[in-house]
Amino acid sequence: MPRILAIDQGTTGTAAMVFDEKLRVKAHADKEFAQHFPKPGWVEHDANDIWTTTQVVVKRALGRTTPDAIGITNQRETIVAWDAKSGRPLHRAIVWQDRRTAARCEELRANGMEPFFRDRTGLVTDPYFSATKMEWMLRNSAKVQKARDAGTLRFGTIDSWLVWNLTSGGAHVTDATNASRTLLYDLDRRAWSDELLEVFGIPLESLPRVVPSSGTIAATTEGIPITGIAGDQQAALFGQACYHDGDAKCTYGTGSFLLMNTGEKRAASTRLLSTIAWDVDGRVEYALEGSIFTTGASVQWLRDALGLVKTAAETERHAKSVADTAGVKFLPALAGMGAPHWDADARGTFVGLTRGATRAHLVRAVLEATAFRTAEVAHAMQEDSGVALHTLRVDGGGSQNGFLMQMQADVLGVPVERPKVSETTALGAACLAGLGAGIFRDRDDVTKAWALSKRWTPKWKVEERNAKMAEWRRFVAAARALYR
Repeated sequence: MPRILAIDQGTTGTAAMVFDEKLRVKAHADKEFAQHFPKPGWVEHDANDIWTTTQVVVKRALGRTTPDAIGITNQRETIVAWDAKSGRPLHRAIVWQDRRTAARCEELRANGMEPFFRDRTGLVTDPYFSATKMEWMLRNSAKVQKARDAGTLRFGTIDSWLVWNLTSGGAHVTDATNASRTLLYDLDRRAWSDELLEVFGIPLESLPRVVPSSGTIAATTEGIPITGIAGDQQAALFGQACYHDGDAKCTYGTGSFLLMNTGEKRAASTRLLSTIAWDVDGRVEYALEGSIFTTGASVQWLRDALGLVKTAAETERHAKSVADTAGVKFLPALAGMGAPHWDADARGTFVGLTRGATRAHLVRAVLEATAFRTAEVAHAMQEDSGVALHTLRVDGGGSQNGFLMQMQADVLGVPVERPKVSETTALGAACLAGLGAGIFRDRDDVTKAWALSKRWTPKWKVEERNAKMAEWRRFVAAARALYR
């Protein structure tokens, strides 16, 4: 009986899941790792911690089982620099949330580079993406500079780092989805851009070879084939069986990420990202994406920094204990704002506080903010694509919060559907690996495995929805103005 190992390397922890040929979960293990915040706005990971936790969860999930194929999905944009000879990291990984290159991005925009970047990569000039992180390491780390000069520097997103270690340095690769998030990959040519490499001073030989998202990619030192790789959000889109134009999903994790399949045509947008959805069976398909940087991270902040809740699950009970937020509003900009605003200077903001504001009101305001921010992105996506959103499929930790999901349906005005396997990033990695290994014949096998767990339908009237959305937009404009 075939077994597929899916490695899901996320921002706050790593998980390993074992699936059978019917995509049923047979085993699961996860482990958190340390987050490092050396300066305000800076977020780093120890790449060795990531590899260690990966080894731990894989061993726990597999036990004595040997998988037939491995799929990898990962936090995107986070960059590791390591030495090809020693295999050791040269600097802490700079995480996708990190904002240290905001001034550099502003300089590039001021120099008129934004249209050029958008045309080549489908992305905007924002610290979110990998190129300025690599450039920062090259400018500020003596170890990185030394490795560059010696020709032993290797850059990679987390998938590259994991494959490198799984193959004992035998393969330096990344898939098309992760490459498309670096601000260095030409979407039309589907290759690293010499022009962009020159802008950021990044040597081509330091970058991984770009491979398809599904197929024979590499083999571990034990001979186990690695047959699927995708960035976490594209993996979730694939795992949610969003295979047709206009199909959309939202993953509620550390941040929230809304993706809509646009087929083999790259959609243009001035507010959203055009990205590769996957490269499967020799066919590249695209997606429009809206990224919200802090949603689940806001709940973590309530828990870890403010001590208002002991667990994320408590937030649902607190939110339901009050009829509304009593006028309290929260701007979830703890790491700037992503789509559709792209405001690196925005900061998290509570307004409307009175003596009557309680913990429950603050918690509810944080959850409502996630729903409204997601709606902002969905509205922009529909306007720019010309395709109406009829249903939103959801996954990730936040999708387990019933209050948030009902709020999301109310704000969007469309049904929200959660599958039985809500960790669809790992599911998508397993699907891609299964296809690449020949365990699945085609996408129909994956579609058949998708099963509905719960559906939320909108309760608000159109007038109420429009009024509350207009109120939210006024609040966002006022809160952002504070930091200009």
